[in-house]
Amino acid sequence: MASDPKTYQFDLPTTNRPTDVSIPETWYPGIRNYWSECTTQRDVHPIDGIKAVVIHATAGTSSEGAISVMRDGKASFHWLVPDENEPQHGQLIWACAPETLAAWHVRNEVFHADVNAGRTRVNHWSLGIEVVNTQTTADRFSDWQVAVTAKIVRYCWAKYPNLRHIVSHAKLDPDHRTDPGVNFPWDKFKSLVLSSNEQAPFAAFTTTARNADDISPSAGDSNCCF
Repeated sequence: MASDPKTYQFDLPTTNRPTDVSIPETWYPGIRNYWSECTTQRDVHPIDGIKAVVIHATAGTSSEGAISVMRDGKASFHWLVPDENEPQHGQLIWACAPETLAAWHVRNEVFHADVNAGRTRVNHWSLGIEVVNTQTTADRFSDWQVAVTAKIVRYCWAKYPNLRHIVSHAKLDPDHRTDPGVNFPWDKFKSLVLSSNEQAPFAAFTTTARNADDISPSAGDSNCCF
């Protein structure tokens, strides 16, 4: 029986926090030209105020498609995990907005009672991870996508002392969103996040991507994020 993304959540324990976790991130080329139009200053302390990480899937086929949504000023996210058909897969994740800023990855009015006591304006006290995936039954998440997403969460857990909630977009906005979808192996992901064993290092990244300036706005992934 398929799991329900609207139930995906776990809370981090207050003990056994990881330390000094690094992630294989690099800025998406040209993205600095666009994040100012799709992010907001946080209304909480940028370190102490972070309470949640929200897991998304793009409902698209490429990193470029997700970046086009940021270029169009419609939505944003802090990290983007490439798909297995992209050259960056297995090598790097894209940093897409500064962690100090509130990215636009969850609608302001939605909430869940289990997450930060039901507070709204989730973007201000959360970080957003987008994983490139079509969310169709045929499109499985790769082992690397799941592992590196868990590694990002462990990095956040080490950095943000009040981080507690790891939650799906679908749980926060069940009438509007289903991501990361039924194919996302939530139990495996949770196990990787809570594991005390560091993941094996990733290959040094050598590939590049098309500059954001050269990507047409909303190039095929207009449903990404919001």
